[in-house]
Order: sequence, then C-alpha cells, then structure tokens
Amino acid sequence: MITTPLCQVLGIEHPIFNASMSGTATGALAAAVSNAGGFGMIGGTSAGGADWLHEQIAHARTLTRRPFGVGFISSFPDTPELVAVALAEGVTAINHSFADPSPYVAPAHAAGVKVFAQVQTLAGAMQAAEAGVDVIIAQGGEAGGHGGSIGTYALLPAIVDAVAPIPVVAAGGVADGRGLAAALMLGAQGVWLGTRFVASPEWGGAAWEQQMVLGATSDDTVQTNVYDRLFDRPFPVGIDDRMVRNAFISQWQGNVTEVDPSNHALQEQVRRAEAQDDATIVGVSAGVSSGLITAMQPAADIVHAIVRDAEDLLRQRPRQVLGP
Repeated sequence: MITTPLCQVLGIEHPIFNASMSGTATGALAAAVSNAGGFGMIGGTSAGGADWLHEQIAHARTLTRRPFGVGFISSFPDTPELVAVALAEGVTAINHSFADPSPYVAPAHAAGVKVFAQVQTLAGAMQAAEAGVDVIIAQGGEAGGHGGSIGTYALLPAIVDAVAPIPVVAAGGVADGRGLAAALMLGAQGVWLGTRFVASPEWGGAAWEQQMVLGATSDDTVQTNVYDRLFDRPFPVGIDDRMVRNAFISQWQGNVTEVDPSNHALQEQVRRAEAQDDATIVGVSAGVSSGLITAMQPAADIVHAIVRDAEDLLRQRPRQVLGP
C-alpha cells in the first residue's frame, strides 16, 4: 500500500486529496474521498457564504467520521468570516490559496487545526514555510481553475528541496496513477486533484460542465483572466483561470480595453448565458489533465484506481528501465 509520513500525520490511508474547488467541492465529495482513505476538502469560498459552509461541514459529518478540511480563496474579502466558521466547526485542516497565510496560522494552531498553503512559486512556498504552515501544496500551471504558470514537475522538486522537512503535495496535471507515482518520485508526499473529481457524481457543479470536461482533450484548455477582469474578482496579479476554451474566451482574450467592470452589457451577456447553460459564453474551469479523463466515476473508485495503478507502476517500472 502506498503511504507517506503525511498520511500518518493526518490519519489517512492514501496520499490523495481532492482540491477545495470553490462551491463545488461539497461536503459529499469531501466525505467520499475521506471514506475512501484519502483526505477530503470542501471548497469554502462560495456564493452561499458562511451559511453554505456550515451546511456542507454538517453534511460531511453525517457521511463520514474521518478527517477532512476546508479550503479558501484567501484573497477574497469574506475569508476571515469563513475561516472563523471552519475553526468553530473544528475541521482537521484549512487550506489558503492566493494570499499570505501568515495571519491565519497561529489561530488555527491554537484551535488544533492544521494549515495548508497552496502556492504557485518558490517565493510563495518560502513565505508559507516561514509563516509556519503544516503542509504546502505546490500547484503547477497545468491545474484547472486559478493558478500560476510554472509547470508542476519543475516547480515541485524545487519546492520540496527548499521547504524540507515540511511535507509538500503536488497539484496540477495529476489525474491517474502515473501522476501519483511521478509526484512521489519527485519528493511529494501526496497529490491534490481537482479536474479528475469534477467527473464524479459527488462534485457539486452542473452536469453540462462535467460533460465539457469529459469531452476536452489536453489541447483544449487555456489560461485566461477574461472573466476575472470583467467581474473585478480579487485574484493576485499573475493568477489566471485555466478553462476549456470557448468562443467567448477566444473573442475577448487580451482585450483589456473592453473587458472591465464598466462593460455592463458584456457582464449581462455572461449572466444570461449562465442562466441558459451556454458553454460558448460561460467559462468552465478544467486542467490539462482533462485529456486523461474518459468517464464519470464515483469519487471512491477514483481514489482506489489511482492508488492501485500507482502501486502497479512503481513495482513494474524499475524492472522495465533497470533490468532484472
């Protein structure tokens, strides 16, 4: 069985985490991943705010007694209120993305909650290490949703070397056992998967979005900030959203003069499209690993298949390349 020191720290069997996808990594998804032996995460930043987060944590607890956590887009202004909910609920861990985690570390540790930090650069990893976080998520540009531009398998070993002995988890481009095996060989103690779990019944988004991911190849995603600029979402400079390419993105990508919050007509066009599930206009976040996903599967089956395939690969591959 594949295990790492981080598994022992968190009380889990398998070094697999579902990404805390905002509003769609539900309590049901987190519980399913945790029940399968991984570490489930709820996406705590959502339109539903604190009430939604309370509900999802409570729902997860009706489904599992195993540890799980909550993650936030910590550059958003409602983060302190939402973190207070997670701390009051006593989740096992809280993940912070796109912001300095320093203000959140001491209160979490005082409450017995571990702190994860998702980073996209070596500098970000060093900042998180100095802040005293317990786990660092090294997110490469292959990841779906918001992220940076450095490739996972160049960024990951650099961060592992720089922050040791803090455990590092790999994110971005991982969707199967090959990705887990490769991440472990580069020094990661686990993998963080978002896009793969989109294609599971426990994911909390729309069915048509799941079909977009299933239909996408590895060539069909693009990093864009079109929607973030249009709706003035507070993401840091250099953080873009990897999405399935559509007509709207192709038309407006790079058009900084017209894509801004003052363009109310364009905003209304997107809102109408959202009500109609119009994928030519509405953005669907997905990673490069979309091309590795061919079918919907229950979250537990995804966890077990990744672990099984990684174990088989790690046993067979040394004999293939090194000989008997």
